[in-house]
Amino acid sequence: MMDLMDPAKAIDFVRANHRAVLLTWHPDGRPQMSPVTVGADGDGHIVISTRETAVKARNVRANPQVFLTVMNDGFYGPWVQIEGVAEILRLPEAMEPLVQYYRDISGEHPDWDDYREAMVRDRRVLLRIQVVKAGPDRHG
Repeated sequence: MMDLMDPAKAIDFVRANHRAVLLTWHPDGRPQMSPVTVGADGDGHIVISTRETAVKARNVRANPQVFLTVMNDGFYGPWVQIEGVAEILRLPEAMEPLVQYYRDISGEHPDWDDYREAMVRDRRVLLRIQVVKAGPDRHG
């Protein structure tokens, strides 16, 4: 059994570590995994940018239960598994949260107008995940 950690501690880990694998569920119950870049918003949600047409977005619309394994840049070392419930924030409401997502992970963009145009052109959405469980709080 996984030793659970405080969800706030998991969010802090995500703020400093942005590489993850997201697990969603196909309609037939099979798991679907995607490498993703993760961040955390000011409300304590984990956030992921994706396309509205992506399989992971389709799967979340059908079943919002998701799992994430978030790891450090070195791959080996600290990591956290998160179980959560996802919602999809669509444009135009997603625009400023997508801007903040970029800023939190990559800093300032050289051309925010171009970035915003790309978000519309690519039909970007923001997955917002509420943490239900996280761990482990210690490693063997």
